[in-house]
Amino acid sequence: MMLSRRMSWTIGLLAILAIAGIVHILVILSIPKNVTHSAYATTAKFGPDFQFNILETIRPGEEALPALDPAMTHAACRFQLDQGPVLFTASLPTSFWSIGLFDESGQIIYSLNNRTAGSASLSLLLLSAEQLSILRENPPENLEDLIVIETDRTAGFALLRAYVPNETLAPETAAALLSADCEPLV
Repeated sequence: MMLSRRMSWTIGLLAILAIAGIVHILVILSIPKNVTHSAYATTAKFGPDFQFNILETIRPGEEALPALDPAMTHAACRFQLDQGPVLFTASLPTSFWSIGLFDESGQIIYSLNNRTAGSASLSLLLLSAEQLSILRENPPENLEDLIVIETDRTAGFALLRAYVPNETLAPETAAALLSADCEPLV
């Protein structure tokens, strides 16, 4: 009788632990779908879509977006490919710049810097597969100068970063970021 009671307690305890484990896994897997804010939503606060908007100076614990580098000046631009392919252009007077293209969930689509681009200026075209097939039929004159990126994502944001070696160059770098373009190609 004593052995049977221990066995039933053990089986009951194992069943409770198994159910708790399953519930825990389901909750963890549902978090991304139930998060009410995202980096894409946050970038809407910086300014209008299809325009690079400067992010505030980074202070510890007060970053506008996660994992920003305090040695860089950052500008973000939200885009939607349903309004056409998006052309990103910039000429940045700095020893290092990079651009990251992210989808609505914050996942990286593409990343590039001045060293891998082989140029001091940025000329990048982001488009969907359908837009690429249309582009091939009627290519723009400067197609050979563009880095063309195809994606299956319809919306996202670009994060343009420029290295600021010292504070005296910060205004010039910010002005260059503000003059960068992020606009639908029509």
